[in-house]
Amino acid sequence: MLNTEFIYQKIALIRQDLEFLDKMANLSFEEVAKDFYKYNTVQMLLMKIIGRAIDINEHLIDELANAETKSPGTYRETFLQLADLKILPADFASEIAKSAGFRNAIVHEYDKLDDFIIYKTIGEAVVQYTKYCHYVLDLISRKS
Repeated sequence: MLNTEFIYQKIALIRQDLEFLDKMANLSFEEVAKDFYKYNTVQMLLMKIIGRAIDINEHLIDELANAETKSPGTYRETFLQLADLKILPADFASEIAKSAGFRNAIVHEYDKLDDFIIYKTIGEAVVQYTKYCHYVLDLISRKS
């Protein structure tokens, strides 16, 4: 059974972080990249947003997949499985799934992250995760 309280709580936190991230999207590249606090705030917000979505994905898969469904082996695959479960459109799932790798790069500090890629991701994340929240809430309304 879907734990809608859990999902609503995660969505509320994602939306709250998206509001802060959206404010950062209005800043120039130099304002973000050259300011230690802003730059690290962007990274933390992205990690939290993506991590919360992965939590939701795993819950939805646990509750809605059938016994034959293979468990996702990676965080990226959790987004792709939401397409298999008809929660996300396949093209959107493929696109947003890339953010899981981006999250891992931030968390594990793979190489030196490109400052411009971090900056460019701000706007993309706001758009993608706003849509993601809409798709998940739409699923809940259909299941209620």
